[in-house]
Amino acid sequence: MSKPTTGGFEKTPGWLDWYDGPSKPQFVLPAGSVDAHCHVFGPGHTFGYAPERKYTPCDASKAQLFALRDHLGFARNVVVQATCHGDNNDALVDALQAAREAARGVATVRRGVSDAELQRLHAAGVRGVRFNFVKRLVDFTPKDELLEIAQRIAPLGWHVVVYFEAVDLPELWDFFTAIPTTVVVDHMGRPDVTQPVDGPEFARFVRFMDEHPNVWSKVTCPERLSVAGPFALNGQRQAYADVVPFARVLVERFADRVLWGTDWPHPNLKSHMPDDGLLVDFIPHIAPTADLQRRLLVDNPMRLYWPEEC
Repeated sequence: MSKPTTGGFEKTPGWLDWYDGPSKPQFVLPAGSVDAHCHVFGPGHTFGYAPERKYTPCDASKAQLFALRDHLGFARNVVVQATCHGDNNDALVDALQAAREAARGVATVRRGVSDAELQRLHAAGVRGVRFNFVKRLVDFTPKDELLEIAQRIAPLGWHVVVYFEAVDLPELWDFFTAIPTTVVVDHMGRPDVTQPVDGPEFARFVRFMDEHPNVWSKVTCPERLSVAGPFALNGQRQAYADVVPFARVLVERFADRVLWGTDWPHPNLKSHMPDDGLLVDFIPHIAPTADLQRRLLVDNPMRLYWPEEC
């Protein structure tokens, strides 16, 4: 059934709604696991969508996110500000406050954000800002403005999340290395999984992490990167098999600097909407040992987002 967008907003034509019947994962998550990349959308009648947005999603509320958290077996969430809300972080803050200490957030802020607003966001549980360089999703923001924001949030102990396409890393390399905080890369820098895992493009990203110990990566969104698609192998729950070698390299090589998340409610997908239970069953294929699973799902996100509990 198609899900609504409320508040007088109409969904982008062809929008794929999130799947509301996820399977129960076969993989049992370690106690205290964190879904370290997810979103809330609206609801539009309460938290309107930004005039400058490049897409209008269906609503995806905090209650629906928390229900998914419990169904999959996660203990906590990291909620990332969705580009459809621009720099109005009210939906994000509302979700964080409702979750109490079971959620942290990554916000979007602009140059000129007040100190009072940064303090409000921090009190709500925000611990990072996101810079998006994917041109089909956002308009370009000058790098000097972004660097100014990074310098302002550094004293708060926040980090910067960056989202970009793999082909753009050479152009962005110097800017990323100038950021004075931990830098977390979304979705492994979106590698082209039709290329060899040991080929020059992915080797560049591995070298980027090798040379800069402040750089982390989310080994997320196989459904965005895969060409093979959500098809099991030999009847096993191993969908998105062509993404596994790339994620596994990062998990094994940078075991203390990787994160994992569902990306619910999966904005802007074109081919299919994933089963979040199947996504959880992807985890043991990229983190094959109990030690790697615990670092990926518990130790690393806790150290980054809840350091006071570590």
